[in-house]
Amino acid sequence: MARLYDSRKRVLITGGAGFLGSHLVDRLLALGHEILCVDNLFTGTKRNIDHLRAHPRFEFIRHDVTFPLYVEVDEIYNLACPASPIHYQYDPVQTTKTSVHGAINMLGLAKRTRAKIFQASTSEVYGDPSVHPQPEDYWGNVNPIGLRSCYDESKRCAEALFFDYHRQYGLNIKVARIFNTYGPRMHPNDGRVVSTFIVQALRDEPITVFGDGSQTRSFCYVDDLIEGFLRLMETEDGVTGPINLGNPGEFTILELAEKVIEMTNSRSKIVHRPLPADDPRQRRPDISRAHSILGWEPTVPLSKGLDPTIRHFRELLGESAALSATGG
Repeated sequence: MARLYDSRKRVLITGGAGFLGSHLVDRLLALGHEILCVDNLFTGTKRNIDHLRAHPRFEFIRHDVTFPLYVEVDEIYNLACPASPIHYQYDPVQTTKTSVHGAINMLGLAKRTRAKIFQASTSEVYGDPSVHPQPEDYWGNVNPIGLRSCYDESKRCAEALFFDYHRQYGLNIKVARIFNTYGPRMHPNDGRVVSTFIVQALRDEPITVFGDGSQTRSFCYVDDLIEGFLRLMETEDGVTGPINLGNPGEFTILELAEKVIEMTNSRSKIVHRPLPADDPRQRRPDISRAHSILGWEPTVPLSKGLDPTIRHFRELLGESAALSATGG
């Protein structure tokens, strides 16, 4: 798909020092745009953007999106929010504020500047789905008072806000529902299944599988996801979404554990633990809308995407070991 950008734009990316945000920063800089990267560094890290410190079209602001931001921009990608259970359950009230107040503040900025605005929503809006795979017109099966509700329900509220601003003020919105994504720059302690399994395998620790491991997930490589972001943002004004972005290839958690052990040549053994509360049994996107509207589908198979992801974690763990050895 040819790029529709015809001039340099000033683009704001909230959560820009995070896993997805930093990859998006790289892609947009490569396309010639000016980037304003905003992050409070709760789960993001300067390590992810250190290589851009001297870039003439890159600017970093440490800022929490629960407070208003007054800048001039042409486009906004709203990615700010802790996205793994360990991080979003650490301070659930703040998680809700980040999604809801953050959406209000970014929508207010878009309204003032007439910027096009993208919302990074999530497959968690579907909860523990009773429809499989999940199409965008499925309303979900979410526990509104459970341990995960701070994330699930605040993301659902953010979507409602985006569509109300679109209907009431005519904002040009783009809403993507992101399914499990993996790749380099994932946080080693985020509690997500890919990063957890790789770190455990590299340390030859037991691989912890919750339940019998028959629950399924789909795993999308980060480069494929970012391509989906760009294609959605480039659509004409009438295309709002929501649009599912993820890999429809489905794997059981046990299959993933076995593949990680094989690719890391690990001596780890698989151990089973009780399922966490509200853990969905199935999660797989119906991406027919992304295919028909965006001409998008993932191209990186799991085994190919795991290879650079494993290298990333080897490097991280190697640096950590070196620091420990020198007392750093």
